[in-house]
Parts: sequence; structure tokens; C-alpha cells
Amino acid sequence: MKQITSIEVEKILRNNETLNIIDVREVDEIRTGIIPNAIHIPLGLLEFRLHELDKSKEYIIVCRSGNRSGLATRFLEGQGFRAINMIGGMLSWKGEIGYHDLVG
Repeated sequence: MKQITSIEVEKILRNNETLNIIDVREVDEIRTGIIPNAIHIPLGLLEFRLHELDKSKEYIIVCRSGNRSGLATRFLEGQGFRAINMIGGMLSWKGEIGYHDLVG
């Protein structure tokens, strides 16, 4: 399983490079903030939303501490997607925080 640190992710974003980030935390966790432009797909819904993802893209998977994102990364790899686990999760994130639109 490929891994990346939150520091590396932040550095890439600061260089205005495009990243495809999926946050697999639950709705109540997202209310505390999310990496800007990340897609929110709770871990329990990931298998049902695979049709929204593109196998030609690489995804960085994020959760609170890195455990659930590790599970999601392995699952996505098993489904033929390119995925990287952000180790340390949002607990290690020091970069910009956005707030996800939770309506709907």
C-alpha cells in the first residue's frame, strides 16, 4: 500500500498541483473541517459510490488518524483503483481547512 504524509500533501497543494482527495470520515467528523476540494465519501458508502470514481486518476485517501483510510486504500486497490493512504490523517493535518457543504 502506497502512503503519503500530510506534509507532502500540503506541499503539493501549495504548489497549486491538482490532487484527488477522498475523505472517508463520517458526517459528524467532517463538520470539524475538511481539506479543501476533497470529496467526502464515508467509508461505509465507498463500495456503493465506486461509479463516481475514475480508474485513470490517483486518489489520496484521508480519515481522522490513517486507519480507516488504510482500509479504504486497500479496498480501492483491490477494485483496480490507484490509491494512496495519507498516514496520520486529519490529526496530522496542519494545512488549510475548508468546510464541506453538508446539505442534502
